[in-house]
Amino acid sequence: MMASVLLPQSLPIRVVSPKNSSNYSRKFSSSYRDIPISPILSISNNWADEFRSKSLKLALSGALAVGICLSGSGSVDAKVGVNKPELLPKEFSSVIDVAGFLSAGQENRLRQEIADLEEETGFKLRVLAQNYPETPGLAIRDFWQVDDRTIVFVADPTFGNILNFNVGATVDLDIPRSFWSRLAGKYGNIVYWKEKGEDASVEAAVRAIATCLREPVGRNNCSEVK
Repeated sequence: MMASVLLPQSLPIRVVSPKNSSNYSRKFSSSYRDIPISPILSISNNWADEFRSKSLKLALSGALAVGICLSGSGSVDAKVGVNKPELLPKEFSSVIDVAGFLSAGQENRLRQEIADLEEETGFKLRVLAQNYPETPGLAIRDFWQVDDRTIVFVADPTFGNILNFNVGATVDLDIPRSFWSRLAGKYGNIVYWKEKGEDASVEAAVRAIATCLREPVGRNNCSEVK
């Protein structure tokens, strides 16, 4: 299950779940910020009743309300939710660039990296590059079949830091919380992407996530953003 975005008011949401019985056992977490962006969206029918008291109240920048946002610190004013399925590609793609940040070659390389990562780890990394409010928004949930094993990475410079992450509950089993904030701080800060380009931030973040997910689970896994 994914954590949900509840807007315009944020309500407690779940980010931690019992260990999944899957063959893959990994762990998610991160530092985070509240970025309200959309009306209520439930990923499943009954997950809300299972939330723990320490649930995080998080949201994605832009208009993608499918999980929790894990990036830099701070908060922004609420944005109106967007649901534009017409902005989705006709065929499935793990990378959707409605903002035009990436070249065709970059998109292809990212898709291959993501496919290799999914085959090796069982986790689904999905990338959406957007400029709010030009985004498919809520429509992405069903298009990507977002679930507990999905990491939705939204690249959106609207709020300064371009890196935002929606992370499934099962991913929470392996990745330390500090990883996401350090990743956003290193490759998502406004100085970095303005100097090197939005595409550089996206590619660097995907590489770092892939490296982290491939590391053996332990006390120091994902301790460095590479």
